[in-house]
Amino acid sequence: AVHEGQVVSAQELKVLLQPLFTQNSRNLVLFLQDRLSIDDFTYFSESYGNKNPFQNEILQSSPSSLVLPAVDCKATRYLLSVLQESGDWKLTNVTNLDISQLEMNASNPNLLVVQLQPLASDLKEISTLEAIAENDKIIGRVTMDLQERGIHFSVIYTAVRPSRISRRTDVVAELRRQLMAAEEEDSLSYPPLNVTTGNNTCILFHASNFSLKANRSVLIDLTNATFLTQNVDISASECSDSNTTLSLKYTNPVNGISSLEIRFLMTNKFYEVSARKWSTLDSVEIVQDGEKFAKFNVSGISTPAEYSFHCQLVGTSNLYPARLVSSNDEAKNWDVFISELQIQGFSIINNQFSYASDCTGFFTPGIWMGLVTSVILLWILTYGIHMVMQLTTNSRFDDPKGPALSVPQTE
Repeated sequence: AVHEGQVVSAQELKVLLQPLFTQNSRNLVLFLQDRLSIDDFTYFSESYGNKNPFQNEILQSSPSSLVLPAVDCKATRYLLSVLQESGDWKLTNVTNLDISQLEMNASNPNLLVVQLQPLASDLKEISTLEAIAENDKIIGRVTMDLQERGIHFSVIYTAVRPSRISRRTDVVAELRRQLMAAEEEDSLSYPPLNVTTGNNTCILFHASNFSLKANRSVLIDLTNATFLTQNVDISASECSDSNTTLSLKYTNPVNGISSLEIRFLMTNKFYEVSARKWSTLDSVEIVQDGEKFAKFNVSGISTPAEYSFHCQLVGTSNLYPARLVSSNDEAKNWDVFISELQIQGFSIINNQFSYASDCTGFFTPGIWMGLVTSVILLWILTYGIHMVMQLTTNSRFDDPKGPALSVPQTE
């Protein structure tokens, strides 16, 4: 199976490793490094002028292999505890890297944990290359000892954190991915709001700030009531394979408003052009005191049905990447502000957000500036070439032996 383009969560990793717990030979060797990324295998290869530090061919010689380019940091952090919970393993920490004298009972499951030496903390590629090469030799020496002893085993080579992915967590205003299904999950101060049908979750909703402003003056902050105290009624929410409605009802959210209901209407349709289903947030409705009805059409909130949707800023402002556009006169009396919105109404697995499709556009202001400048320079070049092509030479010239050439004024 191909796993490119997604971050494997802790639950998904546990499912993918399930064959290790059910096979006859349950000897497992875990090589744990401090940091590693899938790009290291190509960056430090011979194609970049380096001596390839990865000399072992375990992946090619193995009858069954699995490569996961991106795994959630939380999943790798708790990998050891997950393995221990998944079976009655005999845990052994290999420190001297010599397992020839290690006694192993093949009838019982054995888990060998080999802590590889950390990579260089500085940015010198040579020292990092040498450290990876040394760790590769350790992997080869341990696996060779096991093979010589006739012990069947499986190998996991991973790291605690990535080495080539840097995320700036101190910049909030910058448009970037902050996905609940990825490394940012630990930073959440409260869980998402979930709507269940039976034992299955059909809607997940989260935001770091969920606020409204009525009549341009009355501010209504619904963040705590929605996610912390959960003083919200979601019983009117509806779920189906094609249509989903998230209904949030609040009682006396502020003085002067006795009841407030906010509805998020989502659809799931199949589009022949892309040959897949897409989930779309079509509209947002606000009902005040059961009488005043405001409706907003939503622009720019759609994602493949298997994904969740994430956006840094969603609201009525023209500056937001995802906008709520007034659909009737009553909607003009409301301002909506939602920051770090993540919502999913279809294809929820294990009661968790799926990999998020972010609203960050492909064309940034810098790209547009470059395109406009290029068009202007191209127009100047085209105009200059056109003017040069319009230059003509004389069709007649003076003959020094004959009379002077007379050119009429009309020519």
